[in-house]
Amino acid sequence: QVQLVESGGGLVQAGSSLRLSCVASGRTFSSVVMGWFRRAPGKEREFVAYIISGDGRTDYADSVKGRFTISRDNAKNTVYLQMNSLKSEDTAVYYCAAGWTSSRLQVYYNYWGQGTQVTVSS
Repeated sequence: QVQLVESGGGLVQAGSSLRLSCVASGRTFSSVVMGWFRRAPGKEREFVAYIISGDGRTDYADSVKGRFTISRDNAKNTVYLQMNSLKSEDTAVYYCAAGWTSSRLQVYYNYWGQGTQVTVSS
């Protein structure tokens, strides 16, 4: 069982940076794939990024590639999402997720956090 708690959201201006954190409980954190997803107002929840535990391989949605960086600290059971050059279209509720398959598809993630709001003003 894995429980996830996100933090770090807030209201920022376009062009700013923000770092989200997700702390996981459970001894299996080091072996799971960690992902970030987001749901913008009026839209479906979508993939943002994931990171694999073993080799640290990452994958990003095209819309955030080059601006967002996902990382993890297994010693702290924490995954981060560093978001730079934020745009108004990045406004969304951001969710942390954990699973055992590296995928952009939400169905492969078994555990989800409650979400943290990120609002980018233009």
